[in-house]
Amino acid sequence: MTMSPVSVLLLAVGLCALVPISEQQTSLNRNSKEITRNDCSNCVDDSLGSNTINRWTMPLLKLGEKRYYLGIFFKANWYKSAQYCRYHGMHLASISSQQENDQLEKHIRDSGFGLEHFWTSGTDQGEEGHFFWMSTGRPLTFTNWNAGEPNNFRYENGEEEHCLELWNRDGKGLKWNDTPCSFETYFVCEVN
Repeated sequence: MTMSPVSVLLLAVGLCALVPISEQQTSLNRNSKEITRNDCSNCVDDSLGSNTINRWTMPLLKLGEKRYYLGIFFKANWYKSAQYCRYHGMHLASISSQQENDQLEKHIRDSGFGLEHFWTSGTDQGEEGHFFWMSTGRPLTFTNWNAGEPNNFRYENGEEEHCLELWNRDGKGLKWNDTPCSFETYFVCEVN
């Protein structure tokens, strides 16, 4: 059997071939290896929310009190990104401090994606100009906007900017930018 480079990469980064945890545990137990969900520091487990049996393991990075997943295998609009995070028991990320922002930026940069765009859960779709974190429902208390942002730029097709992304504009690091929610880019999921 020949594996594609993408399949090899997915296995190498610990996605566990997208096998549900329950099936992985059954397989591991058959091989006389004892493992529990607590032994898997990079797994989303049932204690984080829903009791859904088909939870997929995800390579999570712990930074402070949160664990993050970088959605770097495909690009999606803000809504699809949020849906993907929720399906896997997470939310699009919210950022509440300079330290959290810096740690996340360092991880993204160290992963080789420092020049890319990444969705967060920030939006002002409820009320123009009043950004909040969709993941928590709370208004922004810390901000790290690029100069002149948010500006709610209006595009020729009439679309306006209502979703918050991380973007390294002008080589000044991952700052915040409002952009149309329909744009397709990478994203950051989080688990508290």
